[in-house]
Amino acid sequence: MHWLSRRKGEYEMATNLQIITNKLAANPKRLFLVDGLGALLTALLLGVVLVRFEVLFGMPKTTLYLLSLIAIVYTIYSFCCCFFNFSNWRPYLKAIIIANILYCILTTWLVFYFFSLLTILGLVYFLLEIIVICFLIVIELRVFTNKNR
Repeated sequence: MHWLSRRKGEYEMATNLQIITNKLAANPKRLFLVDGLGALLTALLLGVVLVRFEVLFGMPKTTLYLLSLIAIVYTIYSFCCCFFNFSNWRPYLKAIIIANILYCILTTWLVFYFFSLLTILGLVYFLLEIIVICFLIVIELRVFTNKNR
């Protein structure tokens, strides 16, 4: 009986992911808005909160500022894609997908590089950030490859 309830949960999650994908594929500007807001939140958390409480997270300030700067660039790019009118949005989405993948790779490398300095709170923060961005990448890839649009 346990496997049946697990399968039902997996089915519901896949269905919810498909619903999100379909809504965002119907209006890709929303996807750019979501991406931009997420990048803005990341920039504020890294460049303001984590920097202020560096000792609680362990990541050096210069690294936090670098990651925050990258997130600001992503914010500007995504907001521009959201608010400018263009008919072929796929190349712009492909660019942000690649950028998000590179950001995750960089963040993962920095976590390994500064592992001895990071606190548990720092590890948790960066792990959660990577998970959230990977989830966003999956949605972006599904919208990008959606043949209905």
